[in-house]
Amino acid sequence: MSRAGTPAVESDLIDIDEVINAYYDLKPDADVPAQRVVFGTSGHRGSSLNRSFNENHILATTQAIVDYRTGQGIAGPLFLGRDTHGLSRPAERTAIEVLVANGVDVRIDARDAWVPTPALSHAILTFNKGRDAADPARADGIVVTPSHNPPADGGFKYNPPSGGPADTDATSWIADRANALIAGGLEEVKRTRLADIDTDTLGRYDFRQEYVADLASIIDIEAIRKAGIRIGADPLGGASVEYWALIAEMYELDLTVVNPEVDPTWRFMTLDWDEKIRMDPSSPSAMAALVAKRDEYDLLTGNDADADRHGIVTPDAGLMNPNHYLAVAIDYLFAHRPEWPKDAAVGKTLVSSMIIDKVAGSLGRRLLEVPVGFKWFVPGLLDGSVAFGGEESAGASFLRKDGSVWTTDKDGILLCLLASEILAVTGKTPSQRYAELTEEFGASAYQRVDAPATKEQKAALARLAPEDVTATTLADEEITAKLSHAPGNGAAIGGLKVQTEHAWFAARPSGTEDVYKLYAESLLGEDHLHQVQDEARRVVDAALGA
Repeated sequence: MSRAGTPAVESDLIDIDEVINAYYDLKPDADVPAQRVVFGTSGHRGSSLNRSFNENHILATTQAIVDYRTGQGIAGPLFLGRDTHGLSRPAERTAIEVLVANGVDVRIDARDAWVPTPALSHAILTFNKGRDAADPARADGIVVTPSHNPPADGGFKYNPPSGGPADTDATSWIADRANALIAGGLEEVKRTRLADIDTDTLGRYDFRQEYVADLASIIDIEAIRKAGIRIGADPLGGASVEYWALIAEMYELDLTVVNPEVDPTWRFMTLDWDEKIRMDPSSPSAMAALVAKRDEYDLLTGNDADADRHGIVTPDAGLMNPNHYLAVAIDYLFAHRPEWPKDAAVGKTLVSSMIIDKVAGSLGRRLLEVPVGFKWFVPGLLDGSVAFGGEESAGASFLRKDGSVWTTDKDGILLCLLASEILAVTGKTPSQRYAELTEEFGASAYQRVDAPATKEQKAALARLAPEDVTATTLADEEITAKLSHAPGNGAAIGGLKVQTEHAWFAARPSGTEDVYKLYAESLLGEDHLHQVQDEARRVVDAALGA
């Protein structure tokens, strides 16, 4: 019997000392693919226990980032933040040693506390506001986080002066350079031991104060306060914990931090679908404890460890499907942001719901459909040509009230606050509004299923091409498109999407874990969805040689 959704027990917890000791003691072999620096959709991730996230990785990757920014003419400050994972503090210290040795003006948190990904993006864009794209004084940043990954994992992500996730032209160069440095015995890595650094001389930046104080420029917080919305915010043990406390205090909201505990073992979590601890606010299993409190608040929200993802829980529906909430957010925002550019597009990843297409059409807005990865929305959010960018895995950001850029990385705190604004202004929970949208556009049956896959199987899946699908029908409907590239920008999707008039499926390998993701949706009901999934699995199994 599955333990998904049940509380973690002692045997589920990591030995934090073992994980940290392995970070320093185990050395990766650059000739072993699984031990190399590899940037997925959100930076390099791995575990110290299997030699995929160790001190040598961070020494080399930080030096590679320094070399990259030098080559790009970036000489401004580098903002550095970390989340609450056990490996984040050691990796942050390692990064400081390399940055200081290279003479980089590194800015760390003024409170020596945790920094959510959106707060770091906000800091970069705030500093760079008004600067020319070629100005050498531009800032960039590093976030030390594996996002929602399990407690034993570490992550290291570079955000260039655009403020969002680095594109593959940067990450490929950085990864190649880092692996070359490891292979060369780190001889080219400059390092000043932390014990020899006067940390009082490091640059300081109050990420929390600057971010929270600016929220009124993008959210109608006064409407939330006046309506007296009772909010329960659960940071899920992540970097947003002290941000939510300040939001409640600064704006006098009826907001309770449901669980303020931070513990690198995450002993307070319920287990995810695969019986692992994973801080995914879009997962019903990981959010089970919060959903159980749904009758105690007008709205409940959750964030992952670096707060770039959101989860919305309502009394009437429980945990909302991320696609449903994105559709409601788009529907609401474009009707309540009169200063937004009239020609600004709705951005979605191509594995997001068809309901978003219908909402965008009803708004008369252009739909920008891109591959998985928030990086595709960065240019549009920067110049205002994309007013909202959202992806199916509960990540999104949008423009300020005046139509200017807010963050170019996913902002889970922002999307959680928006849910309260929607309730305050419309008198309806987001799930109630979604029910109205289904009456207008049809009900969506949507599911993403993760299944184990080796690195070799993931590579085979990424190479799938339209001609590999010989079928002409899917779940008794004529196939209307077989896509290996996104229609919005022509970029490769790293997998395959097959669609009909009322349904579609997409299969792609995870960039961060040894699983593949199978997305499917039907507007003809749950039974039809299951038929779509069954036929999709046969296509994927054939590709994987199963």
